[in-house]
Amino acid sequence: MADAATAEEKEPARAAVPVLPVKLIIIVVSLALVVGVGGAVLAVKLLGGSGKAAEIAEEQKPEATAKAEPRHEVAKHGPSTTPGVMFDLDPFIVNLADQPEIRYLKLTVKLEVESEAVKADLTARVAQVRDTVLVLLSSKDVTTVRTSQGKFQLRDEITQRVNGLLPRPGIRSAYFTEFVVQ
Repeated sequence: MADAATAEEKEPARAAVPVLPVKLIIIVVSLALVVGVGGAVLAVKLLGGSGKAAEIAEEQKPEATAKAEPRHEVAKHGPSTTPGVMFDLDPFIVNLADQPEIRYLKLTVKLEVESEAVKADLTARVAQVRDTVLVLLSSKDVTTVRTSQGKFQLRDEITQRVNGLLPRPGIRSAYFTEFVVQ
């Protein structure tokens, strides 16, 4: 009987441990969730909002200041206020720099230029332009050109290299109208 009495005394001691109320747990978890989401939203607003603030500041700039700045917008993607003149290049077919496999890239490019004068410069230098683009394309490998980021980078590199050939940069952007990797 003595054993039964000590067993009864031990069981109430275990039951004496306080259990957290369910409501308290729900409140703590909800509060942590709200703080986490609020912190994430605040971080996005502070870190990601700087680009929009710069765009708003650019739009609100006085016209006199905007006219005084040179208009050399190079490698700007997307629609601009006034469309530029398009300059067509013949299709390029090149071997990519993959080893040991042989891979080919067929690419057709259109260059958006600022004016007819730049188009005339390009027409006079078409051999140099094609050579520059061919050398650039043949230095790429298939893993680079297949991704969308690689295509954007290639577009920027083409724009920069062709602008480097001209006496005054006049290429706004390069556009791919055909892009085949085999």
